Amino acid sequence: MPPSKASVLRSLSLVGFVSLPGLAGLASFACVGALSACHPKSASVNPLPDGNSLTAISVRPGESAPRPDAQPPPPPPPPNPPNEGAMRTEDERNSVSVFRSVAPSTVFVTQKRLVVDPWEGTQNEVDSGSGSGFIWDKNGYIVTNFHVVAGAQSLTVTLRDQQVYEAKVVGLEKRKDIAVLKIAAPADQLVPIEVSHVRQALEVGQKTIAIGNPFGLDHTLTTGVISALGRQVQGAGGVTIRDMIQTDAAINPGNSGGPLLDSSGKLIGMNTMIVSGSGSSVGIGFAVPASTIARVVPQLVKSGRVDEVGIGVGIDPNQHWERRFGLRGVLILSVNKGSSADKAGLRGTRRVAGSRIALGDLIVGINNKSINDYDELYNTLDDRKAGEKVTLKVRRGDEVVNVPIELVQLE
Repeated sequence: MPPSKASVLRSLSLVGFVSLPGLAGLASFACVGALSACHPKSASVNPLPDGNSLTAISVRPGESAPRPDAQPPPPPPPPNPPNEGAMRTEDERNSVSVFRSVAPSTVFVTQKRLVVDPWEGTQNEVDSGSGSGFIWDKNGYIVTNFHVVAGAQSLTVTLRDQQVYEAKVVGLEKRKDIAVLKIAAPADQLVPIEVSHVRQALEVGQKTIAIGNPFGLDHTLTTGVISALGRQVQGAGGVTIRDMIQTDAAINPGNSGGPLLDSSGKLIGMNTMIVSGSGSSVGIGFAVPASTIARVVPQLVKSGRVDEVGIGVGIDPNQHWERRFGLRGVLILSVNKGSSADKAGLRGTRRVAGSRIALGDLIVGINNKSINDYDELYNTLDDRKAGEKVTLKVRRGDEVVNVPIELVQLE
């Protein structure tokens, strides 16, 4: 015969409370003691001896109990995570944005040399140095430092996606420490760098961002400020590179040839050298200004050389004669026949009476600019064009002579 309500309640008192189908009116009860009165109470879960559990479901008066296998309502969705960009400072957001946009334009330049093992009779190409560079245009032209590629037997360029391409040298301007390479990469893989407007004024204190390959580490970013402008630093080509940008953004071995950027991500210079007793960055780095790069690179792309003006005379850039005789200025060794110098009556150095040497005219000034050595002569003529007329000041014997002369294109 079916169990009585009393026996059911007695059994329920052993497990606490439970709701079972078919026991209408019982709903859910909590029982205290073996035969004590039972009162409606909120639901809970109690383990059973066999390791299973029964779920108690509260039912209000007048409601029918739901099926025991009914699914519980889904939990509410988690709150939206905070915007990561909003958690950064304005300066951090700027650095992140510049890196994302310019890193694809920054490349790694690796120099390779052939090493011969005379004992084994083998030869292998090995990495002999590396630096950085940046993509100039969609035609595959790459800009880097002259000293990064000097003496290389072969070169490779690695793009941001780690694709490696053989590179050939297109043109060099060692006096500005600039080199242009070319790779045969698809145009859709090349992201040219954006050059700052050459007339845009830079200011000390302005933010700088350097991207490169220091110590061979992949795409490294450092930040700083412009520490000084108009610096003059002795370059790899033996002459002073003028108007260089000084920055405290960390520049280390491998950064050479990489871009120096402003806060808008535009090129303002090319990282070139540091002043350091240890060989690592101490916060004094120098970059060739973008104005020089914008003038030199198109000429190297076009003809492999930089257009240079002169006066039609032969001189010695190493100035052996000047040092030998203690002369201050640039000594004219020869005069090209038919040149503007020849027409102006300039005199070259010549041998007289056996082994005696008659020194030629000594260039000591151009217009109002004094010329003390080849470095000053080169930099004075650097931004001038063929056809311009200048007044050359030369020391001839014991007097200084002013000679009007027209500048000519050097071959």
